[in-house]
Amino acid sequence: MENFIVISVFVCIGGLLRRLPVFPAQTAQVLNLFALYVALPAVILLKAPHIRFSQEMLLPAVVPWAMLLFSAALVLWCGRVFRWSREVVGVLLLVVPMGNTSFMGVPMVTAFFGEQGLPALIIYDQVGTTLIFAVYGSAILAAYGSNMRIRPALIARKAILFPPTLALLLGLGLFRTWSYPEPVFGFLKTLSAMLTPLVMTAIGFQLKVRLSPATLRPLGFALLVKLIAAPLAALAACRLLGFDTLAANVSVFEAGMPPMVIAGTMAMAAGLAPELAAATISSGMLLSFLTLPLLFWLI
Repeated sequence: MENFIVISVFVCIGGLLRRLPVFPAQTAQVLNLFALYVALPAVILLKAPHIRFSQEMLLPAVVPWAMLLFSAALVLWCGRVFRWSREVVGVLLLVVPMGNTSFMGVPMVTAFFGEQGLPALIIYDQVGTTLIFAVYGSAILAAYGSNMRIRPALIARKAILFPPTLALLLGLGLFRTWSYPEPVFGFLKTLSAMLTPLVMTAIGFQLKVRLSPATLRPLGFALLVKLIAAPLAALAACRLLGFDTLAANVSVFEAGMPPMVIAGTMAMAAGLAPELAAATISSGMLLSFLTLPLLFWLI
């Protein structure tokens, strides 16, 4: 509970900073980029060498792909039932299946499960969310976006050279058998400790909920599936199959993360219902501060 209170304080700080004219509109983007390119790779470099591949660790790699099939099927079905436009369906296919499993995931998993939950989170995020965004996300942008051309070679190169992915490969390969020198270890610890303040302050800075009547139904559907139906389906499946380990619980928790910010940003860049994309991201982050503690209690 103490860690969750600290997270909430940083979100409030971000909201207060947004009201000060000295902070430019790009503040949240700068904080997010530093977290993505520096702080998050530091966390992965520290935790990846301790990942022990076992049958238990297969679950965090499988759950995000199962959630993709579950969520995308619901989007396509409801899109046909409610006769949503092509742009609305395209947005929902991007923001509903993919969660904010690193930026929101690391601080939240650390707060509720402790640092021992991070290895499972790394597998979920890198083998699941990152690959899903690179492959599936690119395909959706190409199919539904306006004038979007996707080159597979470029996608593969970006996915491999993505800083958190490089950190995972280094952590699993080079540093799995070697110990970090003490100064390097201390430096990585300092950088990794910056992730939660950076991300949560950025989230508080960019929390804006703007709703119009036309977005209410698809917005409500997106949040219902992403924050409630998907994690409950993951929880039910894990328990029915007899999985009740830390890796299983972290996987269920990650399935309940709010929609991925990058996916929403790409949807807006592609001209896919920008208002719906922005409202889903903002509302999802705001509501997740209520749904994630409830999900942890259920687990």
